[in-house]
Amino acid sequence: MDQSSETEEKKGPLSGITVLDFSRVLAGPYCTMVLADLGARVIKVERFGTGDDTRAFGPFVGDDSAYFMCFNRGKESISLDIKSPRDRELLERLLDSCDVVVENFRPGVMERLGYGPERLAKTHPHIVYTSISGFGHSGPFSELPGYDMVVQAMGGVMSLTGWPDEEPARVGTSFGDLGAALFGVVGILAALYSRSRDAQGARVDIGMLDCQAALMETALARYDVEGIVPTRTGDNHPSLAPFETFMAGDGKFVICAGNDTLFLLMADALGSPHLALKPEFITNDLRVQNRKQLVTDVEAITQTKPMQHWIDALNEAGVPCAPINTIDQLFTHPQLLARNMIVKVKGENERPVRTAGNPIKMSTLSEIDPEVPIQSPALNEHREAILEELMANNGAYAPTTHAHEDVDDTGQVALYEAVSAV
Repeated sequence: MDQSSETEEKKGPLSGITVLDFSRVLAGPYCTMVLADLGARVIKVERFGTGDDTRAFGPFVGDDSAYFMCFNRGKESISLDIKSPRDRELLERLLDSCDVVVENFRPGVMERLGYGPERLAKTHPHIVYTSISGFGHSGPFSELPGYDMVVQAMGGVMSLTGWPDEEPARVGTSFGDLGAALFGVVGILAALYSRSRDAQGARVDIGMLDCQAALMETALARYDVEGIVPTRTGDNHPSLAPFETFMAGDGKFVICAGNDTLFLLMADALGSPHLALKPEFITNDLRVQNRKQLVTDVEAITQTKPMQHWIDALNEAGVPCAPINTIDQLFTHPQLLARNMIVKVKGENERPVRTAGNPIKMSTLSEIDPEVPIQSPALNEHREAILEELMANNGAYAPTTHAHEDVDDTGQVALYEAVSAV
């Protein structure tokens, strides 16, 4: 076997795919970040002067936003003035050469600019046109703005998050944005696969509220079957027990014994096999009904020794369990480090920022060196290179050092007119 082939860098399964990314803030950029991690070329189209809103979000390393760097790593940046004939020609050439368009404006914005999905379906039928918005491009709420917390509230997840006697709580990360971003990736990949068979692009329409409903696990079905509105259950699973936190001698940890066999193994690991023989704990359904007594009985055991003692014993028995790590502990977690899940990103400042890496591990995708920072683009950094690539070689556009200086204030924001929350 040719040994050199084993070490040859794999460009990724999406190598050769070009994404034109009109999106900003989180849902769209996270979607295109995943595509870039899988090998796609992502060209980020930004407004002149300020660029993506998140370039102004802290924390900062010098003038670089850590927020922006995390979700725009490995992309290129270009600013375009859609009122300029030169830039409109450049955009047309970008559309000719790209495979995917991603935007997360409110419905109607791209149409008013002349680059909506119906027009591109006629002029560029090869493009997979992807829209991510609060409520999708149909239905009575389609034109409303929808931030992450809006759809968390409207989609039901806030009503399920928190403790029973406390107020509803927002999920600790932007669950609404991230869920929509990942469903967007799924839609794009499915459309690209379909295009490989029939040479036709497709429209992908992602509504954040739809995605929230899809991520409600069995909450909707439970209500339909039981007629009881599901609500907050704190740290436990509503349908499984024990599936929650327990107090050890030095803090709380998680035990997830999700079936009867695991409960038997858990009881043995805790040194109390008789626990599994109690009539009120014989089945999972009985354990759910008698959860309060179950927690009391288990904690009478676990509080006698430190957390690590029980975690070691439960892991040895094959019972899922975990400490409740704080974010700082993730940076030194041996499993995450072994999987190259802590990577570095970097802007114009020399100091890199550590963030989460690509969780999709594939035989067709080379692992990156986690010590080599992935570059995030400066605003409009790649304009001249893109001009040279697409236009200058046939004399259609002569690149200059100050290509955007003749853009007036109204022209600078033309691409982003009527922009508001998605």
